[in-house]
Amino acid sequence: MVKVLLALVTLLSSSATSFAQVGEHRSELAFGVNGGYILSNVAFVPKIPQSMHAGMTGGVTVRYTSEKYFNSICAIVAELNYSQIGWKESILTPDDEPVINPATGLPEEFQRTMNYVQLPVFARLGWGRERRGFQVFFQIGPQIGYFLNERSEANFDVDNPNLSARTSIISSGYKQNGVQIGSGIYHKAAENKVDYGISAGLGLEFSRSGLGHFMLEGRYYFGLGNIYGDSKRDYFGRSNFSNIAVKLCYLFDIARTSNPKIK
Repeated sequence: MVKVLLALVTLLSSSATSFAQVGEHRSELAFGVNGGYILSNVAFVPKIPQSMHAGMTGGVTVRYTSEKYFNSICAIVAELNYSQIGWKESILTPDDEPVINPATGLPEEFQRTMNYVQLPVFARLGWGRERRGFQVFFQIGPQIGYFLNERSEANFDVDNPNLSARTSIISSGYKQNGVQIGSGIYHKAAENKVDYGISAGLGLEFSRSGLGHFMLEGRYYFGLGNIYGDSKRDYFGRSNFSNIAVKLCYLFDIARTSNPKIK
């Protein structure tokens, strides 16, 4: 899969070069910052019931605009972000009621927050104003992430969960007659440091000469790698991320094409 991502990056770069030969030339470089809110989960197989894990994401953005091809403004965008992603278990009874822990008397809650450095690279198409006004844009491309650290949050003793009332005991590492029941994921650290997948976003940009570019974007990411081992000897056959993010970005121009016709 890593080879597929590298091939996508090469394709995006070559596409930008070939477009530049037939469209209206641009050579514009912008740099800035981004930040936002991210909702994520992990597609476990066997399945662990979940709700969305909430976290923050932010970093730096660089954009190179190469040309305008008919009405489409073509650019390559790269980001370097710090992101808080993970999963939050939905611990329910067969009647969809919260599972009460007998020791605390509280509904059991568990979530795992995993911190990553992420590098997405996008091919970007925009339609509208480049310098003064609004522009709608769509971007898509590969993303690679590197795992930094993680932390678990639980309001019960993870070695003594209430298994009798749960719909699913897959997450538990409870031992019965010396045999482990479930995956034991409460104590399981991330096994694969590198995450990779495909990311796509749709957004709105407002530009103003002298002020820069302001963007609001909704973005979806689908992971192609697994955070845990997926061999026949491993418990999970699949454990890949997916997430939805809402992001704000501000860019200021470093280099601009000198053309009075650009609006």
